[in-house]
Amino acid sequence: MESQVRGGTRWKRFAVVMVPSVAATACIGVALAQGALAASFSVSGQSFKVTADKLQGTGFVQYGAIDSGYNLDGSKTAHPVAVSGFKSAEITNMCQSVVTPNIPLLGSVSLTLTAGGSGTPVEADNLYIDVSDLGADATFNNINIGVAAGNSTKGPGMKGGSEAANPYGFAQEADSATLTHVQQTAWATTAGTFKLSGLKMSVKTGTHECY
Repeated sequence: MESQVRGGTRWKRFAVVMVPSVAATACIGVALAQGALAASFSVSGQSFKVTADKLQGTGFVQYGAIDSGYNLDGSKTAHPVAVSGFKSAEITNMCQSVVTPNIPLLGSVSLTLTAGGSGTPVEADNLYIDVSDLGADATFNNINIGVAAGNSTKGPGMKGGSEAANPYGFAQEADSATLTHVQQTAWATTAGTFKLSGLKMSVKTGTHECY
C-alpha cells in the first residue's frame, strides 16, 4: 500500500530519515554536555520557550533587532526581538521546549531539553538570546541605559549573522545581570560554548511545554 502523502512528503520515508537524525542529535547533545561544541538553537518559523530558576551573567548588553530565517516551505520570516548578550553566564535548572503542531498521523510533537539541575548549572560564554517575551525578577550591576548598541563595551558586542540591528540604535549594558524565575519566549539562542550539565532530551506527542 502506498505510504501517506502530505505536501509531497511520504511519511514512512520521512520516519526512516528521522531515525539517524535523532541518533545524530543525541551525539550532539553529549558533545554539548561536555562543552565540546559551539551551540546554536533556532527553530525554522517557530519560537520556543525557556525557563530557568536563575541566570547569572557577566558582561551584559541588550538591544533591539529583527531576526530572520526560513520556514520549511522556503518562505522567509522576520520577527522583532530584544537580543540579550552575555560574555559569560551560568543557568540553574534550565528547560527549553518547542512544539511542532499538525504533523500528519501524530498531531503535535514536543521536544524538551533540560539541564543545569542537581547543583551544577549550565555554563555558557558569548551567549545571545533573541527574546520576544520575558518575565523575570532582575538585578543589574552598574547599568548604563541609552548607550548605542555598537558602542557597548561591557557586553560581547553585537551578534550579526541573520540578525538585522542598528549599531546606532538604543541599547543598555551592565557589568553583570542576575535574573530569577525566568520565563521567556525566544526565536534563537547562540553561544560560543554551551556546557549542558545533566542534559536530558525527550520527544513526546502532544503539547508539553516548559511553562
